[in-house]
Amino acid sequence: MIRSLRTGTLGVCTAAAIAAVAFAAAPFSAFADDGEGFEFTLYAKQVPPPGTNESSPPPKVGDHPVFADDLYKTKGGDTVGRDGVACAVVRVSGDQVDMNCVGTILLNGGPGGQIAAQALTTFDTSNDTPSAFDLAVTGGTGDFKSARGYIRVTPDGDYDRMDFHITKR
Repeated sequence: MIRSLRTGTLGVCTAAAIAAVAFAAAPFSAFADDGEGFEFTLYAKQVPPPGTNESSPPPKVGDHPVFADDLYKTKGGDTVGRDGVACAVVRVSGDQVDMNCVGTILLNGGPGGQIAAQALTTFDTSNDTPSAFDLAVTGGTGDFKSARGYIRVTPDGDYDRMDFHITKR
């Protein structure tokens, strides 16, 4: 489940890399045509961690940024879920930072449950707006038991737009 944390003047996106998405209390109407999965869009907004500031040093291999998002069906709407994400900086080359991130998305309402996702994503620290990227869905609980698929994460102002494409085995 992922917004961005700024680290120093470079601005590293720790990603909506697994930032997430959830459902409103009413059942979602955007089920996949085959009845075997879900397609839906939600919005994630990062909950700033305590002590975050703009004067932190640039990222280095071995750093472990973590973050959490509140999840919404629409921008500024009611909160419908949350996520938690842990990343590890695994490579730094100039302005390019590779981060391996894993996270869990908790979805309220129906359908409901949790979705596990992960990604190895490269961020350009010289760009305040990261590029869109995909997260692999690796499993889930509840209505998302045996979930597979991907989540397309796209920066969208103060939010990350999360387009879910989930199949069930």
